[in-house]
Amino acid sequence: MSALRATTAVPQRRGEPAPRRAPLRALEGGAGRRFDAVRAPLQATSGVPFLVLCALVLVGALLGALLLNTSMARGSYEMSGLQRDAGLVAQDVQELRAELRAAQAGLPAEAERLGMVPADDVTMLSVVDGQVVPGRAGTP
Repeated sequence: MSALRATTAVPQRRGEPAPRRAPLRALEGGAGRRFDAVRAPLQATSGVPFLVLCALVLVGALLGALLLNTSMARGSYEMSGLQRDAGLVAQDVQELRAELRAAQAGLPAEAERLGMVPADDVTMLSVVDGQVVPGRAGTP
């Protein structure tokens, strides 16, 4: 407690004389000090608003963590589905490339079976200007 002197006077009612107060004196055997009036301690405020604020912050943090966790789980499921689809597409591309290589390897034999012979003098038609361009032998 502080030993400050009280600065406010006691309010008086109208029509009543001010009460006389005797100065406080030290008890016998004391150090002879004068006693001063001190202010009453402030009333303790309720801690309920602080607890409500703490509870709201806690609930907000928990809801935020729940929403973050849910969105991350949803993203994880979506990512695994897309990875599965990408794997299937890559497998299809490999199968089609294998078919293409097999078809290219069997093309000369198929042409020979149909009675086709390699051309000695190849000419080409230019699509851009419509002119006939001489080609090299052995190139289509």
